[in-house]
Amino acid sequence: MTLIRAVILGIVQGLTEFIPVSSTAHLLVAERLLGLPSDEGTFAFSVIIQLGTVVALLAFFWKDIWQITAAFVLGLKNRKPFEDFHARLGWLVIVATIPALIAGFLLKDVVQNRFGDPFTQAGVRLLVTAALLVAVEYFDRGARPLESATWLDALAVGFFQVLAIFPGASRSGSTIAGGMARGLDRPSAARFAFLMSAPILLAAGGYETLQALAFPNIGELLPYLAVGFIVAAVVGWISIKWLLAYIGKHPLYIFAVYCAAVGALVLIFR
Repeated sequence: MTLIRAVILGIVQGLTEFIPVSSTAHLLVAERLLGLPSDEGTFAFSVIIQLGTVVALLAFFWKDIWQITAAFVLGLKNRKPFEDFHARLGWLVIVATIPALIAGFLLKDVVQNRFGDPFTQAGVRLLVTAALLVAVEYFDRGARPLESATWLDALAVGFFQVLAIFPGASRSGSTIAGGMARGLDRPSAARFAFLMSAPILLAAGGYETLQALAFPNIGELLPYLAVGFIVAAVVGWISIKWLLAYIGKHPLYIFAVYCAAVGALVLIFR
């Protein structure tokens, strides 16, 4: 690992975690192009910079998270848990998180151990993501704001998030598609997708970070880990801001075309 490689990987992670193009697939490709070995050090670096984008997510939505948390607690205290919109949104985030938690616990090892070469998985899932984005955009009639979201909407988006446990699948792409499939407008679908992904990303990132920090000789990587973490966090924050502005005025087809092209190239040159 070098500082230049750390910066490049941090940029890749920050750009692709929230834009619906799959950060996992892009990190796999970037690591191979940079000649990095598939060892504990590379794994640890990938985990730490992913945690950097989690920090970006929490920083960007800190006001929303604070409002949701405060309203949620106040609603429980006053025994009116669903009266306030932000309190209801907190419950919806919990409902949307449950399917991914269960699926991640039950299926993650099976997916990693039995579905073959990760590059093949990444290529296939990128093509699936492309098809999914095209489908929801083509049939999109969504005009519902986030305030109209229901329990069924949250559960449906939660099941879409299950797709993210497969290597190469885009978490943001799957969950935004899920929201749009339920009739939410694109900005609302994206906002809900980001808010509901925060608990999963934080839990998974924290768990994997503890595992990564237990690797021998991890201290030698600390300067590079710090650089990659900071770069991923900064670029991730910018990416969220850009995406929310972009999809308010533009369809998702450009991301579908990109995923299809990258997926095809990954399968051809794997």
